[in-house]
Amino acid sequence: MMRAPGQMDLLRFSTAGSVDDGKSTLIGRLLYDSKGIFEDQLAAIEQTSRRRGNATVDLALLTDGLRAEREQGITLDVAYRYFATPRRKFIIADTPGHIQYTRNMVTGASTADLAVVLIDARQGSLEQSRRHAFIAALLGIPHLVVAINKMDLVDWSEEVFENITAEFAAWSAKLDVHDITFIPISALYGDNVVEHSANMRWYGGPTLLYHLEHVHIASDRNLIDNRFPVQYVIRPQTDQYHDYRGYAGEIATGTFRKGDDVIVLPSGHKTRISRISTFDGEVEEGIPPMSVTIELEDDIDTSRGDMISRPHNQPTITQDFDAMVCWMTDRPLESGRRYVIKHTTRTGRAIIDDLRYRIDVNTLHRDESAVSLTLNEIGRVHLRTSTPLMVDEYRLNRATGSFILIDETTNDTVGAGMIVDPGTGGASAVDAVAEDLSESPAAA
Repeated sequence: MMRAPGQMDLLRFSTAGSVDDGKSTLIGRLLYDSKGIFEDQLAAIEQTSRRRGNATVDLALLTDGLRAEREQGITLDVAYRYFATPRRKFIIADTPGHIQYTRNMVTGASTADLAVVLIDARQGSLEQSRRHAFIAALLGIPHLVVAINKMDLVDWSEEVFENITAEFAAWSAKLDVHDITFIPISALYGDNVVEHSANMRWYGGPTLLYHLEHVHIASDRNLIDNRFPVQYVIRPQTDQYHDYRGYAGEIATGTFRKGDDVIVLPSGHKTRISRISTFDGEVEEGIPPMSVTIELEDDIDTSRGDMISRPHNQPTITQDFDAMVCWMTDRPLESGRRYVIKHTTRTGRAIIDDLRYRIDVNTLHRDESAVSLTLNEIGRVHLRTSTPLMVDEYRLNRATGSFILIDETTNDTVGAGMIVDPGTGGASAVDAVAEDLSESPAAA
């Protein structure tokens, strides 16, 4: 697998599911059984568990860090945890299951390589489980693990597992997710989490941790579409570096090599890469997510917000496009109102001049009569921007297909967007998924 020098393979994954499906307990079990917590952390949660009268150690306390979360026994905010095994490093985003915290799930899952959707074996596939799977597909997460939890409460039944698997697989066939794995677990007792379960010998698949360690994510990274948003122009203007001009930033997608023909957008000037440097010195090539400084053979007027790409593989330059937006504030979306838009390293102004439809996140129906989006709602909108943006469709390039909207008066982030039509026309995959699901009997 190709990776930046000195980087250990990293998997970012999020958890999702209905309330009380055991997401926080599962993460606590992963950390505990993989020796990913310190002794003082364990002592603290043991003490808290005893004080609350629990018969066993409540591993959910490892992620439910807010006082309100501990009092209610539920997750309210996104909790991030880090751990590592000899094979891979992990960043976990534990997201709330409540409908009113959809924005938190979108935030936690926005950078994930994989999503773990938990289903209570007693309840089966509920509305919220399907909703979270749809949002995972909407966010372009390429790998989905459906962990059927609390198998200890259904007598470790293979039949229950097979029925839930069949039902969910039939419904998820319409989602744009091509890798779905089903694992029966008991987060409370650790069955099939890190070690194989002696209670479910009928299950011949991997444990959850083994799957997380071995799922192939290298091919998910876009190494074809070269996109380098310029973050900063380095001009030391010292005697030693009198004529130095470098363009610093993080490679979003693609592979850049010394000598490559490139184009600077939106100006359209063409040149070549003369040098690529990192903090450790010069390199022959750069890949995502390396932070590099690129030097060009010609002095071209290039500044923050511009993008370096390949002449024959360019993003769409547009000021007019359609996007799916998750609204993240109490103040409703207002058509015709001006917002600040931040896309890669470029910032401008944007007006939402049309709300195409709102998606009911419970039934997944499209409401074309909607005139506004409120907190946690998702809909398709049409935007016009004050400055040209270099964009790709989100399903093809998550880095250049996403953006955020900011309220000018409060400086709050009010919306997270995924571009579904960069202005080139045609139906989008996300649009098709929403339409298919709205007509599906399972969604009704």
